[in-house]
Amino acid sequence: MHTNLQRDKVIEKELSYKLGGIFFEIQKELGRFCRERQYGDLLEVKLKEASLSYQREHPIEIGGRKSNFADFVIEGRILVDLKAKSVVDKEDYYQVKRYLEVAGKELGLIVNFRDKYLKPKRILNSQGFVDSDKFVDSHRLKQL
Repeated sequence: MHTNLQRDKVIEKELSYKLGGIFFEIQKELGRFCRERQYGDLLEVKLKEASLSYQREHPIEIGGRKSNFADFVIEGRILVDLKAKSVVDKEDYYQVKRYLEVAGKELGLIVNFRDKYLKPKRILNSQGFVDSDKFVDSHRLKQL
């Protein structure tokens, strides 16, 4: 009915999909019980092979100090936080959310290689990235 509206826009769909494939390759090659650093080292190799630009251990300035680091920022658009632990907890989500807000990025991924079935978690930065057309039916607004 309202086909002209982009209700289900997936943020960074193609790049996220490509990264997902890379994450699965890494888990397949290294297994589930390596250290974060090992996953990061292989991710760096895979990003180079895929000709994707990235920054590793990208400093995030919070409170005037550059004491926080995002594991990767890929193509300047997606912040990636690597994990190798039994459970990703809400503090991990809050951390990525803070990083997104401070860095001005729209999408973050938490990738826990310890998971039996790898499923990167998508974290969205809602501050400053609200697409008003997504929430308001502009067709109905004209009638008001």
